[in-house]
Amino acid sequence: MEKAAEILRRIDDIVWGPAMIIFILGTGIWLMIKMRFLPVRNLGYALKCVLGRDSRTKDDSDGDISSFSSLMTELAATIGTGNIVGVATAMVLGGPGALLWMMLSALTGFSTKFAESMLSVKYRVVNEQGEISGGPMYTMRQAFPNRRMGQLFGTLFALFAVFASFGIGNMTQSNSIAAAMKETFGISEGLTGLAATLFAIFAILGGIKSISRVTQILVPCMAVFYMAGALAVIFMNIENLPGGIAAIVTMAFSPRAAAGGMGGTLVVSAQQALRWGVSRGVFSNEAGLGAAGISAAAANTDDPVRQGYISMTGVFFDTIVICLVTGLALAASGVLGMTDASGELVTGSALTIAAFSTTFGNWGGYLVSIGIALFAFATIIAWEYQGEKAFEFLVKKPKYCIVYRFLYALAVFLGATCALDVVWDFSDIMNALMAVPNLICVLLLSKTVTDEIIKHQKLIK
Repeated sequence: MEKAAEILRRIDDIVWGPAMIIFILGTGIWLMIKMRFLPVRNLGYALKCVLGRDSRTKDDSDGDISSFSSLMTELAATIGTGNIVGVATAMVLGGPGALLWMMLSALTGFSTKFAESMLSVKYRVVNEQGEISGGPMYTMRQAFPNRRMGQLFGTLFALFAVFASFGIGNMTQSNSIAAAMKETFGISEGLTGLAATLFAIFAILGGIKSISRVTQILVPCMAVFYMAGALAVIFMNIENLPGGIAAIVTMAFSPRAAAGGMGGTLVVSAQQALRWGVSRGVFSNEAGLGAAGISAAAANTDDPVRQGYISMTGVFFDTIVICLVTGLALAASGVLGMTDASGELVTGSALTIAAFSTTFGNWGGYLVSIGIALFAFATIIAWEYQGEKAFEFLVKKPKYCIVYRFLYALAVFLGATCALDVVWDFSDIMNALMAVPNLICVLLLSKTVTDEIIKHQKLIK
């Protein structure tokens, strides 16, 4: 196991090297410039579309669920352990400056999330069971200039998406639930894994309609619950906030060590801050991975651009709001750099629990653990749909998806009892592999995206 973990770690370092970071950020910047910064300029319009009554109702347009339910399913897939465990991990391995790079990568992620979601709605299809099927794999197959190349890229994306669903969407989530439950309540990983597996099976049996009914209730409730706790931590440690913010800004660009007022010493470089900030930012909001387009395609709408804007707000809520508040709570509470009894740096859920404990005492662990359980469970069931649609693309017959559901449920249990480093490294690798064909797709179809968003701008005005 140790040898396998070391191999995965080396592969992870390679795929998330400078080339991948430049590719993701560069694609986002290029699309943003081509789209005349409309994703940022129209953020208010996008939020109004989300909060409007129309997004919650279904009409005669194609689609299986409402636009709001589609967004909630997307958010369920993205608002997970990346917002709690991922932020803590990034700010330890990459230093406080990693949080700033998470925010900057999220801004460029507006354009990639918009593009991949809009294209997925535009090129979606109806399968033999009368259900909507869409996502980057269908966009590639139907819209690539070279049809054979499009089929190849679509197959590769779907294959990587299936593997990613077991990593980012499943095993990392159940692993984090199990770790939090053991840390706080002393419950064994096996028992937690069994319970999570059973709950997941009940939730996914009814397909996207059943999943969306759960997510549209669970996501808003869990977000408000967690945000209230994190804001309380910031407020109760408000005197440390200016110093925390200063460290976040300076450590994003400076190779200096961060020490004093943070409970220990973190020695990191600006390159580490960039690497971990971008990779954990992508892990959290999934902009550039393309998976959100699968959920967006299920929306009941005949306006791909409007749905693209709605999907884009997922990056805002996930990273600009929740990840930022988590990071500020960690910085203000003074727990960054603290070590455990063995002298190892505290990271992951344990670090976030320590931050909440500065305000809530022992109840801090309970709040974080409940937050992790809710966030992670929502991610598990939402990613099941995205992975299943990718699996359907590969096998061509929806009836065979029962095999995927069985394996997916089994992976929930395995993730809860597996080593954390192995799970996270595997997920990082699958994220990168899935992002490559998706980013190539949105770059090749950037003219289509630009034409559509500029045409829609007239309707906004």
